[in-house]
Amino acid sequence: MKNIAIIGAGISGLFLANLLEKNTSFNYKIFEKKTSLDLSDGYGIQLSVNSINLLNKIGFQKMNASEIYFPKKVNFFDAKELKKICDIDLAQFNFENSRYTTLKRSKLIEFLLSNIPEEKIIFNSDLINIEEQEKLRLSFRDNNKEEFHYLVSADGVYSRTKEILFKKEGLPEYFNSIALRGNIQNFENNDISLYLGPNFHFVIYPINQNNEFNFISIIRKELIEAEISNRNMFNDKTFTNNLINQISSKTNLNLTEIVKEVKCFPIFVSKKIQIPKFKNVFLTGDAFFSFPPSFAQGASQSIEAANELFNDLNDNSSNYYKTRILKTKQINSRSSINHFAFHLANPVNVFFRNIFLKYFSKNKNFLENYLGKIYKS
Repeated sequence: MKNIAIIGAGISGLFLANLLEKNTSFNYKIFEKKTSLDLSDGYGIQLSVNSINLLNKIGFQKMNASEIYFPKKVNFFDAKELKKICDIDLAQFNFENSRYTTLKRSKLIEFLLSNIPEEKIIFNSDLINIEEQEKLRLSFRDNNKEEFHYLVSADGVYSRTKEILFKKEGLPEYFNSIALRGNIQNFENNDISLYLGPNFHFVIYPINQNNEFNFISIIRKELIEAEISNRNMFNDKTFTNNLINQISSKTNLNLTEIVKEVKCFPIFVSKKIQIPKFKNVFLTGDAFFSFPPSFAQGASQSIEAANELFNDLNDNSSNYYKTRILKTKQINSRSSINHFAFHLANPVNVFFRNIFLKYFSKNKNFLENYLGKIYKS
């Protein structure tokens, strides 16, 4: 039996654990540096069909219907005038039992945890060193040392594992953007609403059947190194309120009134794709590569990558990185294109962008190539 250490109890690590739980060829432990997982977080995530297909293999289709939502469209709006530009039909990528889905991230975590024995998750475990001997020897901050056949790094964009493996080169870089997250009650549109403005965009979408909506905005913001390092600044209400006021002043939607529990986060992305020199060490989810957040594929790719890794371990095929690099490049290019297009400020550029959006949003060949190849893989 092969022993596997999973670093990080996020979506990717927990989904991999669910797959391993059904396979007697492997034994695993999850090491999480936090003391517990916050299941009260009300912020939303979007899951395209590629990940729903995989989640259904472990029973996701049995989720309480009131806790999920199936948006049919993405509606594009001009943020200032609230005038609709176009829409994309998401239902064209759905299958009978697998549909584009939105929900609270905490509900997905809760579902993934429900299938994992409590003793398999070791909290307050901070990895500090990796040694390659006959097996991989892992050292933790509490002086615990254990040996495993495989190590899976699923500890997110600020991956401690990646920092150990690649030193400073493993650290992500600031994307000159800040994310604002919040909640809205009883919004007028029950599909995904994407509002485009100069150097910002924001998205509002339902996260369950109870008229709860997620708000997420990406605003361009250059910061000096001292500001980036000062995490307390991002917890400061004055700083957060200034950002939401800045966006609200550029739209006729009164965000300061309708968006509640607003929090802000600096956006970090991966500098480049990196492969560990240790053959039995695997990076997955945001620890492998963190994308610009403008294609809504973060959670779906975390699930998809975990499934690819499980198949690789199960078949002993050594194809994981080859497959993941190809998909990562596809997602990253689309995320970068979206981020650029969503934030155009010059009126002439905006005019032509909107023309292109209207055309491409109804062009089946383009949609199948740009979205279908990702959503239905």
